[in-house]
Amino acid sequence: MKVILSIKPEFVEKIFSGKKRFEYRKVIFKRNDISTIIVYATKPYGKVVGEFEIGDIIMDDPKELWEQTKDYSGISKTYFNEYFKGRDKGFAIKIKDLKKYEHPLDLSVLDKNIKVAPQSFCYTGV
Repeated sequence: MKVILSIKPEFVEKIFSGKKRFEYRKVIFKRNDISTIIVYATKPYGKVVGEFEIGDIIMDDPKELWEQTKDYSGISKTYFNEYFKGRDKGFAIKIKDLKKYEHPLDLSVLDKNIKVAPQSFCYTGV
């Protein structure tokens, strides 16, 4: 099963350059059969640009999560701390087998049932 993740364009760029090898989330998928993340670069770009396999999902206290992932976080510690402020746990999705699409896609081409970009993520059978 695949999930479409909405990711800010500046982070998408870091993912595809290899500088960001973890994608952080405050909440994670309820399903345990998710193996692939489809990357949707949010506005102003607004396109599906590629996908990657999930290497692992680390769940931990944000302080520990940062210690485990900081070398390939692709973000500043300040940004990380602000993102997880007030949270007692967070998630880091390890990016594996990255594939950038030759031609970015509109969401409607990917899945005709998706009318708008997901706020955080959505499941897809693609």
